[in-house]
Amino acid sequence: MMQSTQKTSIFIPLWLLVILAAGGMAATHTSMIKDQQTVALTIYNSNLGLVKETRLVYIQQGVHTLKFMDVPGKIEPASVTLKSLIDGTSLNILEQNYEYDLVSPQKLLEKFVGQKVDLVWLNPESKKEETVEATLLSTQGGNVFQIGEKISLGHPGRIVLSKIPEGLSLQPALLWLLENKLAQPQRMEVSYLTGGLNWKADYLAILNPSDSQIDLTGWVTLENRSGATYRNALLRLVAGDVQRAREERMAYSPAPRAAAAAKEAAPPQFREESFFEYHLYTLERGTTLRDNETKQMLLFNAPQVPVNKLYILQGQPHYYWSRYDARGQKQKVGVFLELVNRQENRLGNPLPRGIVRVYKEDKEGTLQFTGEDRIDHTAKNEKIKVKVGEVFDVAAEKAQIDFKQLETRIYEITMEVTLRNQKNEEVRILVEEPVPGDWQMISNTHSYEKIQANLIRFIVPVAKGQEVKVRYKVRVRY
Repeated sequence: MMQSTQKTSIFIPLWLLVILAAGGMAATHTSMIKDQQTVALTIYNSNLGLVKETRLVYIQQGVHTLKFMDVPGKIEPASVTLKSLIDGTSLNILEQNYEYDLVSPQKLLEKFVGQKVDLVWLNPESKKEETVEATLLSTQGGNVFQIGEKISLGHPGRIVLSKIPEGLSLQPALLWLLENKLAQPQRMEVSYLTGGLNWKADYLAILNPSDSQIDLTGWVTLENRSGATYRNALLRLVAGDVQRAREERMAYSPAPRAAAAAKEAAPPQFREESFFEYHLYTLERGTTLRDNETKQMLLFNAPQVPVNKLYILQGQPHYYWSRYDARGQKQKVGVFLELVNRQENRLGNPLPRGIVRVYKEDKEGTLQFTGEDRIDHTAKNEKIKVKVGEVFDVAAEKAQIDFKQLETRIYEITMEVTLRNQKNEEVRILVEEPVPGDWQMISNTHSYEKIQANLIRFIVPVAKGQEVKVRYKVRVRY
C-alpha cells in the first residue's frame, strides 16, 4: 500500500495535493451502462457519430476518481464534454484520461516479455498434454522462448499466462478526476464524437409496364462498428457534406428482396427538418443499434411517381480539339429515368445521397433488376436523373467530317451523328454535344437548344426501323 501511494503521488501536482489534504484521498467510483437513463445518437454519413447520454451516478463530495465504462473503442477523447444537469457549478473536471490499451493476445504477450510462461503441448509419443516452463524473450516477428539452456524460435504448444498484466483493460473507459460539490447523486450528461458509426440511403424503384411511373422506396442503412451498443436510443441522421479531415465510406447494399416489398412498406418513420446547412432526419421512436450490426429502416415510400424515360447520346469534347479519322466511331446511347422531387409527385422532402436501384417485372410477373445509379443530395423541387443502362436496339455512330484551321486559335469543325432505331416504336434521342471554347453554329440539319455555355442538345425523333443523320458545323475560338 505504501508503495502504491508513493507511486501515485509522483503524478499529482502541488495544487491538487492541497485539495486532497483538505478532503481526504480520492476514492474511485465506477459508472456502468446500468446507470444510463437516456442516450441520443446523431449519425453523419461520413463515419462519424455524436453520442449524448445521461447517467445517474453517486459520487462522494470532494475530489474523487470516476471510471466511466461502456464507451466505444473508437471514441475521440478530445471531443468529450461532461456537465451536471442538476447544478452546472457542482461538478468540475480536474483531469481526464482515456484507457484504450485493451486486452489482446499480442498485447498480453508483449507485457510478459522477460517473464515466465507455461507452454502446453501434446507429446506425440505419449499422446498426452505436457507443460513446459519457459521465459518469453521476444514477440517481434514471432515468439522466442528460453527453455532451460536452449532458445526456441516458436513452440508447437499453446501459451498459458498466469494473470492479466497491469496496464491492460478489458474494456475502454474514460477516467476523470472530479471535484464534486453535491451530496446527492449526480445526474450528468456526457457527449462525445466517435468513429465507426455510419449511415447511407438506398432507393428502390419499381417501374410500371409503360415506364411512365415508379414506386420509389427510400431505405436507411445504419452501420455500427464503434465498439459499443446503444440501447433504445433517440436516433438522428444528418444528411449533407460535413467537413472532416478524414472520411471513410461503408460498402453495403440492401438485399434485393426489399424491392419486392416496396409497395407494401410501412409509413415513413423519420421526421425531416432543416439543420444549419444540412438536413436532419429524426426517428419517431427509440431504437437499439448493437455493436457490429448493420440495420435497415424505412425512410419513405412514394408510389406512382411520374418519370420520363430519356435516350441520351452524350458527346466528348476531344472531337473539337484536333483532327480525327473521318470514319464513324460507334457510340452508346444511354437510357435515363428523370423525375422531379416535388410534393405533387408524392415526394418533396430533401433526399440524401445514395444509390437508386431500378427493377421491373417481366412478362411472367417476376421482378428483374434493370440497373442502378448514384444520386447526390437533392433538395426539394430539384430534378433527379438516374442512368439505368445502355439502349440495346438503338445504334449510334459519330464522325468528324471536316476540321479546318481558319486563323490562329480559330477552327471550323463539321460533325455527323448517325442514329439507327431497331425498336418497334419511334424514339426521341437527345444528342448532347459539349462544344468547348467560344463557339458559333455555322450550319445544322436539326434544330438545337443551348443547355449551358458549352453544351448543346439536339432532340432527334427516329422512326422504328429508320436511320437519321445529324450534321452540324461549328466555328470554335480557343
